[in-house]
Amino acid sequence: MESPRYLVGRQPILNRQEQVVAYELLFRSADSTASASMKNASQATANVIMNTLSGFGIKGILGERQGFINVDVEMLMNNAIEILPKEQIGLELVGNISFDDVIANRCRFLKESGFVMALDDHDYKAELDPIYQLMDIIKVDLIQTAPDRLQSVVKELKRYPAKLLAEKVDTNDAFKKCRDLGFDYFQGYFFARPSLIEKKRIDGYSSAMLQLLKLLLADETYTAMEKVFRGSPALTYKLLILVNSVSMGMREKIRDVRHALTILGRQQIKRWVQLALFTTENSPDSDSPLVEMATARAGFMEQLAKEHPVLGKIHSAPDQAFMIGILSLLDSIYQVSIEQIVSDLNLSDEVRNALVSRQGVYGRMLELTEMMERLELGAASVGLQALGISLDGIIASQIKALDNLSRDQP
Repeated sequence: MESPRYLVGRQPILNRQEQVVAYELLFRSADSTASASMKNASQATANVIMNTLSGFGIKGILGERQGFINVDVEMLMNNAIEILPKEQIGLELVGNISFDDVIANRCRFLKESGFVMALDDHDYKAELDPIYQLMDIIKVDLIQTAPDRLQSVVKELKRYPAKLLAEKVDTNDAFKKCRDLGFDYFQGYFFARPSLIEKKRIDGYSSAMLQLLKLLLADETYTAMEKVFRGSPALTYKLLILVNSVSMGMREKIRDVRHALTILGRQQIKRWVQLALFTTENSPDSDSPLVEMATARAGFMEQLAKEHPVLGKIHSAPDQAFMIGILSLLDSIYQVSIEQIVSDLNLSDEVRNALVSRQGVYGRMLELTEMMERLELGAASVGLQALGISLDGIIASQIKALDNLSRDQP
């Protein structure tokens, strides 16, 4: 069976000097029938957003460049899109939107919030003057616009503050003509066809996402939400990718799941869950025993940290140990290298070193936990006692971890 993948199409947008300044992000699916079965444009957009934010990560797909995502009316009016980092993601309104005062006010709000607004596949209409005033970029489709009307369309649109983008520029002659007419940006097959960006998908989180939604709707605490992540390595990974995407430039390294949740805040978490409900990532949760093993390992390490003479006095240490445990088996569960996993995440040096090279006190605890799982009990017990954890503490950690695991099961 082919491994599931994250797929996003990416087509470059160039300036008058033929330099790539941005990308339009497009829905793509590993399933050749998916595009036909996609319920609507909102579902496709939600897939692009989810794959970009918590699949690849913003930096992984855009670098430092601007990105544009197509939005229809349903997605435009959904507060979930406000999870997007407005300093790097622009909103491109699809060409079949019927504009009214409600939509105009929504566009005004998003623009004032800091989003770059673009109008796609457009032919000039005088009655849309209020909308043109709100746009940063207006895209003119060279195929939909008759050649004898192109100059007059440009003349009309040049009266507005928006930059003009010529799309479907498929020949050198078309590029030169559009540049002479005063277009600012260009997109089309003459420069490059959409390229496919792909990455192995880490799935198996649908029931956990539903549980998280219930907690959000009930206005539960971060503590309650944190428990959802305990049984889902995939959800934990996606959370950390998401934090990196929407908190760009964050200087503070992520220590644990609770830390990541508080960085995001309830509103952003809720938007993330809302977007997840639009996507087609509805594969059944994994029945792999490795998932249960990751949860058990994480719980044991959490308890060991509480028994450690130094870590036990640090409030965040058990949570940090838990996260190391749950991330440590992602490479085995999803056949993704641990180096790739940590390269995607803004983890603290302690967490990174523990996962990659078993360094530091957490790394040594992880190494000894793995020995316990291989039933190398004598050597593991000696090693843990050398860390200052008594034999009684080791046994107590096992009992508490198993007890917590059984209580976390549905």
